[in-house]
Amino acid sequence: MSIIGPRPHMLAHTQQYSKIINRYMVRQFVKPGISGWAQVNGYRGETEAPILMEKRVEHDIWYMENWSLMLDIRIIFLTIMNMFRGEERAY
Repeated sequence: MSIIGPRPHMLAHTQQYSKIINRYMVRQFVKPGISGWAQVNGYRGETEAPILMEKRVEHDIWYMENWSLMLDIRIIFLTIMNMFRGEERAY
């Protein structure tokens, strides 16, 4: 596991969402992270509807396509800011 990357999901979720979300498995090509682009943009925690997981996957793929050291530093900074501000969907 790395510091920044797509957050891992439970195997049951991987099986479920890979059947209904296009390109879901693409996110498996990079190491999972403790925090990620989707998380700092509010797509974290429980997903009550498939559209929320779809948005999370879109953000993960965007991160993979646009990775840079500066983007990782930005995500770390935003993660720290979210820790101090508090966030409704953070667990």
